[in-house]
Parts: sequence; C-alpha cells; structure tokens
Amino acid sequence: MQERVRAPRRRPGPVLATSAPDPAPRASVVLGIDPSLRGTGYGVIRTGRGGPRVVAYDVVKCPADWDRSRCLLRIAEAVREVVQSHQPAVCVIESLFYAQNYQTALIMGEARGASLVVVAESGIPIFEMAPRRVKQAIVGYGAAQKEAVARMVQRLLALPEPPPPDAADALALALAYAQSQGRYSLTPLKRL
Repeated sequence: MQERVRAPRRRPGPVLATSAPDPAPRASVVLGIDPSLRGTGYGVIRTGRGGPRVVAYDVVKCPADWDRSRCLLRIAEAVREVVQSHQPAVCVIESLFYAQNYQTALIMGEARGASLVVVAESGIPIFEMAPRRVKQAIVGYGAAQKEAVARMVQRLLALPEPPPPDAADALALALAYAQSQGRYSLTPLKRL
C-alpha cells in the first residue's frame, strides 16, 4: 500500500489504440460518458482560456419496459448524435467498478460497450477514469454522493441549477480528465 502512495501520479492512458498521431491530445472539447442501461449520462465541455465551459449534457433514458437490445441501440444512437454534433477531441468514460451482483456488472458492461463502439468508430481517443478518482478530483472526497457531485459540477461550470445526477457524473468525468491533462485547475472552494 505504501508503495502505491509513494508512486508518482499517472495520467490516464488511452483505453483503445487509435490512428491519431498523439494518443493524448490537449483537447479543447471533451466528451464524458457515465454508462447505464436505463440512464446513460453524457456531458460535453470545452476547455480553454477562462476555464471549462459546458457545451451540452443530458441523460439517455430508456423505460423499464424496453428490451435490453432496444436500450443498447438507443444509447448507441444518442452517443453517435453527440459525437457528430460536437466533434469531441477525446472521450472519457467511467471505468468498470467491482460489483457483487454479476448481472448488474454484465448489464453495465453492455451499456458501456455500446458507447465505446460508437466513439471508437469515430477514431476519438478513449480514456477511462475510476469513479472514486473522479469524485476525489471534483468534490475532494472519493466516496461522495451523487448529489454532492452534481452541486459541485454546477458551481464549477456556473450552471443555473444542478444537472441530473447521471449527466453530472459525465460532466465530472470530463472536468476531471481536463484537470489531469493540465487544461485547467480546480479552484478549491471554501467550506461554508
């Protein structure tokens, strides 16, 4: 454990090899994806002078009565539309987490795969980040609740209201990636 603590911080590496000349370009448009079968969140930010700005965010919702295959198709179509509309330079997606329920892990993996295929087809470099690492970067606490992440994303992006939880997680992924690449730094906020 102490070796891990003393080890230098690593920047996230690409999940999939791409034909891009630089596997980790200094992106100006970052797509974050929080995969889930019934509510896949996505968030697009633009980095640059003046800090990050939100471009788009939403949740791809699939009703409970839809078959799994129909949900996966809907997720793929929505991600394809976002990629075509906003032309992100990179995509960052939540990495798989340990789940005690194998069925849940399998379904999450399928939703994640539907998103990954679309992004990979577009030739966009894909990075993954662990949920705890994202929460640590955004909120300062790796076990933060979704509500806390949404409120902090609202503050960091100067949004009028907190985004839906799944979209907030996707925006948090994009923000954490941009911070890890040195595109901006999160300004520590004073506790109230």
